[in-house]
Amino acid sequence: MLELCAVDDLENPGSKGFETEKGSIFVVRRNEEVFVYENSCPHFGINLEWQKDRFLDSEKRLIQCATHRALFLMESGECVAGPCPGDRLTAVPSKVEQGIVYLL
Repeated sequence: MLELCAVDDLENPGSKGFETEKGSIFVVRRNEEVFVYENSCPHFGINLEWQKDRFLDSEKRLIQCATHRALFLMESGECVAGPCPGDRLTAVPSKVEQGIVYLL
């Protein structure tokens, strides 16, 4: 397992990007739920963030692609608006143990 960060290090709701040997990924948090995805838009395969660690829309409810404005649900990565409806972000296997987010 690879330790990424403490859940409390993430804003609520919030997001944070990481470079790992498996590639670019990001973590999103809403309340006590944490989700980890590859940092790649399913439309063109480009990074999602518009600024470092900024993966959420202005209301911090959805993940947003800065280039295409596609919107994705935090809990499933499903695209609900933009050029790729029905596509999904690629989830990265992870778990939270004693308040720490780990990659599996």
